[in-house]
Amino acid sequence: MTSILDIPRVNTPTGGWHGDMPGPFLTAAKEPLIAGAPDLRGTWRALEVTVNGERAPENMPMWKHVERIEQAGDRVIVTAGHVIHDFAHVDGTFENGCHDVLEMDLKTPMVVSASYEDGVLVLRPQGIPGIEVKRWREGEYLMWEYHGAFSMKLERII
Repeated sequence: MTSILDIPRVNTPTGGWHGDMPGPFLTAAKEPLIAGAPDLRGTWRALEVTVNGERAPENMPMWKHVERIEQAGDRVIVTAGHVIHDFAHVDGTFENGCHDVLEMDLKTPMVVSASYEDGVLVLRPQGIPGIEVKRWREGEYLMWEYHGAFSMKLERII
């Protein structure tokens, strides 16, 4: 059986990925999700986007958002936009969190911890206290809250 430890960490390629989304990275890993982990696996697209509690304007790029979440054991990989964010272990540490680049410019380094808290995947960027990005399930939907900047309801497409 291939373990998540056997699969090298992946990161956003220089300049980001463009065109078709790269294929999945954790398909060989067979570990079940750890206790307390919500099942967020799948490819998701925006269904509802709100900013400040109001429906976001239709011309905002967020309406075209598609992301793939892979999970195995305590590992999570989120591929979206032009980035690949690999959280080697969802254990609340920066050491085992995502070491990658920001989506906005594809070059500014970032480190983000990840933890599961009450059925929610909570991401916290290093050096920015109080900021949280959350993903959880509400029935068949994926919910995504980006620290008050916006909220999104996504539907599974794969």
